[in-house]
Amino acid sequence: MPQQQIPSDYQATPELLTGRRILVTGAGDGIGKAVSLALAKHGATVILLGRTVHKLESVYDQIVDASCPQPALYPLNLAGAAPDDYQQLASRVEAELGGLEGVVHNAGILGSLSPLRHYDEAEWMEVMQVNLNSAFFLTRACLPLLERATDASILFTSSNVGFYGRAYWGAYAVSKFASEGLMQVLADEVEEAGTLRVNSFNPGRVRTHMRAAAYPAEDPQTLPSPEEITTPYLYLLGPDSHGINGQAFSFG
Repeated sequence: MPQQQIPSDYQATPELLTGRRILVTGAGDGIGKAVSLALAKHGATVILLGRTVHKLESVYDQIVDASCPQPALYPLNLAGAAPDDYQQLASRVEAELGGLEGVVHNAGILGSLSPLRHYDEAEWMEVMQVNLNSAFFLTRACLPLLERATDASILFTSSNVGFYGRAYWGAYAVSKFASEGLMQVLADEVEEAGTLRVNSFNPGRVRTHMRAAAYPAEDPQTLPSPEEITTPYLYLLGPDSHGINGQAFSFG
């Protein structure tokens, strides 16, 4: 599937996401943190999901200090979460916030960069659990809430290696290929209703800890910061992308 780009002149209005409740996984750091702050600054009530409480609390404080809508914290270790944990999450979101208009599947782990023949079995399972299985279980649990909304969006964070296989990228690349498939299947299933759209976004080369681990010799100052790539998230999670479904977007 060819990757699309958002309109080059797109500018999000300050009130773009007012009244929307959006859950972001991996919200404590990197892209997840930057996206959460951007969503809040455009009016969204953000549910901050991650495994490290103090990082989530820091993002929470930054959102509150900026006089944005009060966010919600939900610590959860995706590597060890069971299907029931996601159902409990959805129930709490419904009880405390009353609904949901968006989910950003951002959390992910890199795993080892090594030949498949040498890939550690336990590490393979962990990467698949965090990068793929958690997205499936979270999506399934939240679907009833999203389908009740008049306009809702699910967005998968993708990667270049999820479109073009590359040697030694192992479980990470395979999980990203699978995430694209999950996005396409779900998008086709919800197409007829027209109120829920499902897309993916590939941010490309970004200054994150994961990028540094994958490319230790690379100068991070040559890369865009997470804050510089948030506009596509605003577009794809907001009403301006209504009707766009089953598409793979990239930055640039």
